[in-house]
Amino acid sequence: MADERKIVDHNIDVRDTNEEIMENRIENGDYLEEASAEVAAPIAAPRTANRYDTEDETATGGKGLGWVGIALSILSLFWLPVLFGGAGIVLGFIARRRGAEGLGATAIGIGAAAIIISLFLAPFF
Repeated sequence: MADERKIVDHNIDVRDTNEEIMENRIENGDYLEEASAEVAAPIAAPRTANRYDTEDETATGGKGLGWVGIALSILSLFWLPVLFGGAGIVLGFIARRRGAEGLGATAIGIGAAAIIISLFLAPFF
């Protein structure tokens, strides 16, 4: 190995020397450890308690919004369909999220139907 000496040149490329250093470290078993585990943010523990104590409270909170959504959706069939239909759809989604899935779906359906019907009938008026 003494015969394989390299001639030192002052115009050495830095990348070449870094690659040689890394190859020597890998061959000798000197590995650079990755430190991402120490730097990473801790994982939050999952929540075990619900926001609401019972399902009755969620259904009760959603029922009122569901009925208001249905009322706005029905009103949108006759007057300002985009405004009241959109409000009915939004309240329908909120009611479904709070547990009143039937009322919420009805409000969403009637509101969407009112908007679609108004789009088709608008050219005639």
